[in-house]
Amino acid sequence: MTSNRKALTEKLDRIMALAYNMPPEENVFSYNGVLYPVVLCSPETFEALESFEARSDDVLLAGYPKSGSNWILQILNDLVTADLKKNKEALEERVKYEEKGDYAFFEFGDPGKFERIKKLPFRRVLATHLLPGCLPTSVFKNNAKILMLTRNPKDVAVSYFHFSNGMPLLPSFKTWDEFFSAFMCGEVVWGSYFDYMIEWNKHINNKNIMCTTYEELKENLILGVKKITEFFEFSLTEEELQAVVDRSSFQAMKENSHRTHGTFGNILFRKGAIGDWKTLFTETQNQEMERKFEECLAETKLGVKIKYKEYCKA
Repeated sequence: MTSNRKALTEKLDRIMALAYNMPPEENVFSYNGVLYPVVLCSPETFEALESFEARSDDVLLAGYPKSGSNWILQILNDLVTADLKKNKEALEERVKYEEKGDYAFFEFGDPGKFERIKKLPFRRVLATHLLPGCLPTSVFKNNAKILMLTRNPKDVAVSYFHFSNGMPLLPSFKTWDEFFSAFMCGEVVWGSYFDYMIEWNKHINNKNIMCTTYEELKENLILGVKKITEFFEFSLTEEELQAVVDRSSFQAMKENSHRTHGTFGNILFRKGAIGDWKTLFTETQNQEMERKFEECLAETKLGVKIKYKEYCKA
């Protein structure tokens, strides 16, 4: 596992405390028509992101919220750390940087963080919930490799509902029905799941983009991590790879979440299950989701990858 995360967990704890004392109507702002949490994002950071210079060896994770990004981000950090063990100097520099507590997500934190990231002398692990059109042009121009993470829309919606109501920095919803309506209309933080998938599908044939799903990783994590390792060209032994997988089970990460994410971890790692949508979806909502999926995604490569008929049929 990555090393000292004390600075990051302390930062997350401060943000949680700040969010608890913030009036609900003030906890989000709109940027280019999409809602973002005030305590994590800012217009200034988005503006600074535009000129960020990506590298060809960057390790970038893209995924809509509640698709498993924090889980896979920890795996990627673990893989990079294991890969760097052959370069003691670079590993020490990475440890020092981690101790500063900067966010891996592009859109989180202060605008000055990009200057700090620019100077890092090792492979950078970065993440985002943003649409591809909101990323700096250098990501595609410089052929940075992107791991595109998807999850079936029903489980995303249910997980997002619980997350929003447990996370003070996001808008809360009185009922599941109220949240479902907002989700289907894209009136949630980070915008529409369907718009997100439609836009990323336009890039799916890019050789520098690998798509994986939450479901396939849950069902065969060792195979999924091997594919990720090959895609990013990490050099790990079988023993090192197995160690990463062992540390990456949902239960292991949930038990370790207080150390990796502070009090934020109690909300972040809830169930990690496939099919939890069955606890909340009504038949009417099933039908509405199916119509939306057929309209937006069924004929796309990402839509096929999701395996809707396997994971979302009532």
